Amino acid sequence: MTRTTVALGRRALRNSLRRPQFLAPMFIFPTLLLAVNVGGLSATLALPGFPPVRGFLDFQLAAATTQSLLLAGVSVGIATGLEIEGGFFDRLAVSPISRSSIVFGRLAGHAAIASIQVAFFLALGLLFGATIESGFTGVLVVMGIGVIAGVGFGGLGMVLALRSKSTSVVQGIFPLAFVVLFLSSAFFPASQLVEPAKTIAAYNPLSYIADGMRSPMISQMSAEPVLEGFAVAIGLAVVMTALAVSALRTRLADS
Repeated sequence: MTRTTVALGRRALRNSLRRPQFLAPMFIFPTLLLAVNVGGLSATLALPGFPPVRGFLDFQLAAATTQSLLLAGVSVGIATGLEIEGGFFDRLAVSPISRSSIVFGRLAGHAAIASIQVAFFLALGLLFGATIESGFTGVLVVMGIGVIAGVGFGGLGMVLALRSKSTSVVQGIFPLAFVVLFLSSAFFPASQLVEPAKTIAAYNPLSYIADGMRSPMISQMSAEPVLEGFAVAIGLAVVMTALAVSALRTRLADS
């Protein structure tokens, strides 16, 4: 199973790197929104109750990273849908390999992409004057939460593709992903939100993931947001991977 997972992971990574139409949105759109927010909303730092930060860029980096990881999850779903429509999954179904390795391989390749995404936005932020207050340890924490969350988002993309068997359905999730992200504390502190967004943000997993990555960036690490970020990211990754394996087995049983 391990050799198969590694082989499929390499294939998924190689195919992703060969498709700039999938890679570009997960870097370009969050970067553009980051530039717009930092350029036009920096005055919000003066609002009562806004967390003390060196600059608005420091606060927004976690939001841009979370947005990028979400878009990458959509890309995983589209890539999976294309392989289903192209018959690749049917060929794997008749191969003497573990069914779960098909999911693990895809997500292993996606974990490598997620690490590139997190590193990109950290480097982008540092290039334009952001700081990582917790230093190298903080970088490792941000990478850890981001990569694990990225695997969870990738698993969600696979579940949607395997259940719907269509790339168009996965593509239709794109606007919804933005709505869910904006109804979190990713872009603004929960204290600055109004109802019902404030209540929704309190139960939105994206709030805990973004806050967990943000904490080491804007201050010396606080245990609570970091642990909550890791817990939600790990829970998301475990649940979505399990659902993806279940969805794959159901699809193969029906085919």
